[in-house]
Amino acid sequence: MKNYTLKYSNETPLVNDDLYLRDHRKCNIPEDGWERWSLPIGNGYMGISIFGRTDKERLLITENSLSNPCTYCDEYPGGAAGLSNFCDFFLTFNHKNVTDYCRSLNINKAICRTEYAYNGTKYTREHFASYPDNVFVTKISADKKNKVSFDINAFVSLNRPYLFKEGDGMGKSAEIFTEKDTIVIKGRMNYYNILFEGRMKIIAENGDISENDNGLQIKNADSAVLIFSCATNYVSDSKVFLENEPAKKLEGFPAPYEKVNTTLENALSLTYDELMGRHIEDYTSLFDRADISLTDEEPDITTDKLLEEYRKGNHTFYAEELLFQYGRYLLISSSRPGGRPANLQGIWNRYDSAPWSSGYWHNINVQMNYWPSFNTNLHECFIPYIDYFNSYKALAKRNADEYIKKYFPENYSEDNGIAIATGAWLYDMEKLPDPQTGHSGAGTGAFTVKLFDDYYEFTKDEDFLKNTGFEALYKMSVLLSKILERQDDGTLLSKYSASPEQCHNDKYYHTQGCAFDQQMIYQCWKDTIKAAEKLGINNNFISYIRENINNLSPVLIGLSGQIKEFREENYYGDIGEKNHRHISHLAGLYPGDIITSENKDYITAAQVTLNNRGDKSTGWSTAHKLNLWARTKNGNRAYDLVRMAVGECMATNLWDLHPPFQIDGNFGFTAGVAEMLLQSHEGYIDIIPAIPEKWQNGSFKGLTARGGFTVDAEWKNGKVISVSVLAEKGGTLKIKTPDGIKEINTAEKQLSSFIF
Repeated sequence: MKNYTLKYSNETPLVNDDLYLRDHRKCNIPEDGWERWSLPIGNGYMGISIFGRTDKERLLITENSLSNPCTYCDEYPGGAAGLSNFCDFFLTFNHKNVTDYCRSLNINKAICRTEYAYNGTKYTREHFASYPDNVFVTKISADKKNKVSFDINAFVSLNRPYLFKEGDGMGKSAEIFTEKDTIVIKGRMNYYNILFEGRMKIIAENGDISENDNGLQIKNADSAVLIFSCATNYVSDSKVFLENEPAKKLEGFPAPYEKVNTTLENALSLTYDELMGRHIEDYTSLFDRADISLTDEEPDITTDKLLEEYRKGNHTFYAEELLFQYGRYLLISSSRPGGRPANLQGIWNRYDSAPWSSGYWHNINVQMNYWPSFNTNLHECFIPYIDYFNSYKALAKRNADEYIKKYFPENYSEDNGIAIATGAWLYDMEKLPDPQTGHSGAGTGAFTVKLFDDYYEFTKDEDFLKNTGFEALYKMSVLLSKILERQDDGTLLSKYSASPEQCHNDKYYHTQGCAFDQQMIYQCWKDTIKAAEKLGINNNFISYIRENINNLSPVLIGLSGQIKEFREENYYGDIGEKNHRHISHLAGLYPGDIITSENKDYITAAQVTLNNRGDKSTGWSTAHKLNLWARTKNGNRAYDLVRMAVGECMATNLWDLHPPFQIDGNFGFTAGVAEMLLQSHEGYIDIIPAIPEKWQNGSFKGLTARGGFTVDAEWKNGKVISVSVLAEKGGTLKIKTPDGIKEINTAEKQLSSFIF
């Protein structure tokens, strides 16, 4: 595996360049370089943005449960409130006019560094966020004795852009004080009565520590180690979602003091080297599982120059490899068991009022967040979303009851399934909107539970299927069965239907049986039937959906040769925005498996649709199109989207920009590249199914396929020459070879090798 490092010869600039706040929120809060220049580290519990400044360093902490509700009003049309940043630490060094400056983020080991020389002394800062010990650690050192001196102060933002009016309950308070060599932050967010606490311990080698205003002063040390722990009183529990009174959602859950203090004390029992070693061992156990190699070159230039050259047409394969692995790095850093799921910005936030609230948006963004967990061997990273689902499913059942009772009273019964709408947060989730006015319908839930089918197919985790996966699929299928209306020809159509966020004449377009809803209902029923057969379940409802699934008519081809987005559409663009960012009517192509190469007409129509939609769009939409083109097995067109993503959609720190920053584009890019190299949705393993002409030679290791298989492969001149497949659980291996589909019965952990 190559050395994958983001590196820069300049510190994060002080800029006021926040496109989101300036353009969408119409207020002027300095962005401070966070979105495009800061470097992110995280451990699934907290995220830290590191600015790498020499005069006054900034360490920005985020913890995903520290949130207000999402609110909309005329003044803030993009939505306000939601996730709030936890705190900042400012380290004042007064080092100006430094030389030999370099800051870097090594994603092979998840370590961030800042290095420079000042007045004849070389200084190094090293940062990592440990998952096994749940602490953020910084070491500041110098190559000469007694040269480490700085002030450290904590800051909790109490600016309240989310405070619409006095008395709305969305205030925030905090106190900051010191206890000898420790900075303590204690606070409360009023609306949900969230208690938050953080403790920063400073250990100075051969130096003095004294108090200053809201912080500490370190003088004449050889080195200093900073260890930080934080938490809130949030618990992932159904009570949080079912309690209607906001201030009572966390009632009865313990304050975070004991957790924070115990975590910090446990970390302090280890040396810095031990903490570092445990972090690297844990992180690399995930990151090192998968790799791709498209070139032997590792350009010796800074990342901003690498991007600059790429945009000029020097499309280095290393940049594409780096961005692929960066998506895996971000997922490991922002979604680990025991923590919260990755939200729209992962686990990093600059604001008291985050872009689109840093919520969990279920009409594509959540799905895209977790696509690479399946095919790039990071299955554990999906567990936080499974836990999240198990917490909100009771509310999803209640919302389904209300939805069916209100809009489909003739179909109301004791079991109405579960309802998952577009917007969700750690404290609440939207109800399905009025089906005649909302921009996304009930198909959104089916789009979501496809994640559960994929998780099972990639892991073959039987306990998950029994305890969570089947329930999610089955209950969603129940809801979807109740929103259908049988037509005179026997076709079952969603009675009220909308293609997510698609407008016609500047208004959300509403109809019956749009492609998104029909495809996702078909997909959900198909996956439910498959899971029921696996578990040996056969009841009246399973029989009903098995008998009626082919009445859903999920794919129609129009007069332009396109997949129709709406049934009443004739030619492409008759209805809706022609270049809309959502491509919801191709959800059956990806992540679904309705539109496959078994039906050449469908694949051809999908390519017509994609060409008409156009390549240029928001960052996440570009990533979605990359996955869609890969599924059509058109490698050159998929590579067009690779180039667009790298060259046009990434900030200098490689965060994907909508704009503003949305992490789903990073995750979607990684999944899309993997999809170009390995596919398994058609019942067999297909190696380099969408290889472009530019990637004539290469290899990959550790990509994963459905059935619980881990695959390594090498190709030359666009042809596969060798493949190794490890059967993690055993079972029937089907793989495409030049002589056709080869089938092998494998035992658990059996390795099969092929030379083509």
